[in-house]
Amino acid sequence: MKIGIVGDGIAGLTSAIALVKRGFDVTLIGPGIRKSNSYLAQAGIAFPVLEGDSLEAHVLDTIKAGKYINDREVVWNIISKASEAYDFLTSLGLKFEASETEGGHSFHRVFTIKNETGKHVTKLLYLRARELGVNFVRGKTEELATKRGKACGVFVEGEFLRFDATVIASGGFSGLFKFTAGSPENTGLIIGDAVMKGSPARDLEFVQFHPTGYIGKKGVFLISEAVRGAGAKLVTEDGERFVNELATRDIVARAIYRQMQTGKKVFLDATGIENFKKRFPQIYAFLRKDGIDPSMDLIPVSPIAHYTMGGIAVDLWYRTSLKNLYAIGEAMSNGFHGANRLASNSLVECIVSGLEVARTIARERPRCREVKEPHYHGYEPGDVDSLRELLWEHAGIVRSAKTLREGLQKLEGIEADPRLKLLAKGVLECALAREESRGSHYREDFPVMRKAFERPSFFDGRCRL
Repeated sequence: MKIGIVGDGIAGLTSAIALVKRGFDVTLIGPGIRKSNSYLAQAGIAFPVLEGDSLEAHVLDTIKAGKYINDREVVWNIISKASEAYDFLTSLGLKFEASETEGGHSFHRVFTIKNETGKHVTKLLYLRARELGVNFVRGKTEELATKRGKACGVFVEGEFLRFDATVIASGGFSGLFKFTAGSPENTGLIIGDAVMKGSPARDLEFVQFHPTGYIGKKGVFLISEAVRGAGAKLVTEDGERFVNELATRDIVARAIYRQMQTGKKVFLDATGIENFKKRFPQIYAFLRKDGIDPSMDLIPVSPIAHYTMGGIAVDLWYRTSLKNLYAIGEAMSNGFHGANRLASNSLVECIVSGLEVARTIARERPRCREVKEPHYHGYEPGDVDSLRELLWEHAGIVRSAKTLREGLQKLEGIEADPRLKLLAKGVLECALAREESRGSHYREDFPVMRKAFERPSFFDGRCRL
């Protein structure tokens, strides 16, 4: 049986290893591991495995951060398998250096390596996948190939690759916003393609803005939450602290945004952290390139789009509504994160979903009979930058019915790939339909959570909440 995996980040690599170990012929398609958001992940992976911690504490922290809209069965399912994910990594020879506390966690359960954990984990998984015989195809997946409600492969730069099962591990859509520290290629193209082909998305309105982005001369970078965990303080240009730095990301991001709306600049003061260069080498390097010495200088910060809780809707076993099509990692949404992802829960989700989808495929043994080559649309990308500007301005950190409706009107006049426009429409429509503020979704015209909206949203061309 031939299995195709779209995306060479941690979720895709984990599923590739788990599937090839089960005897499947596995092909992994991606632009190269260094271009994945997994590789860029700085902080760590949340594992409730230390003495004094517990599954229940991690579950409760996750649900509290997600503002009680999480699917509790999914939360328990993933966190109860976190120790298996930890053992999977350590069995490959990975050695963590420390465990730290991040915003929203009640215990120091975030395992890190030099605050560039993603790079080390991705490289290790890549080498192991190579050793096991996973086939790597360097290229861009342009479309899913489907016939009569079934996935039968993908188109990579116009070429049809047939698979019995296809796993989407292509990441989220934070690259569809103007400012993001992730890969600009992560526009959610395949998510939009799946929706267009009949597989609904879930919770698209929930977009997490990381509080401490750095927009510098060399580009946009992320200053990890672990820096605040190590004692860095958020201050205005007057030296005034204005927020608990270890509150959840939505609270901190909005607090910074409000200061900026009054015309004040916001800085991260990390001058009190000893051995900054040794503890955060990646962050230190890009700051020094821009002429900032974090041991002496304040670091200018602003919120940036970082993570999308929404994605292709899947069930507990990572199946989509299209037969033979599965989705894992940030590309999918099953209610684990709720309205706001708890820091460092993303990579544990990537590993657990990668291991679990391999079990699902092994049980179901899907088959795609030989088919004539499906239709290839060959969409033109069009004006992606206008979509990024639109979502940043109209579906950003603070929203309202007025800005969202204006965004929907402007969207009609943008000439872009219809799948990206469909995804942008889903974000705007579901944000408009959710008349409350919950987690990463903040409506200034509905500033509180409402019991009536304590449920997920689904988008299949129109928002259903």
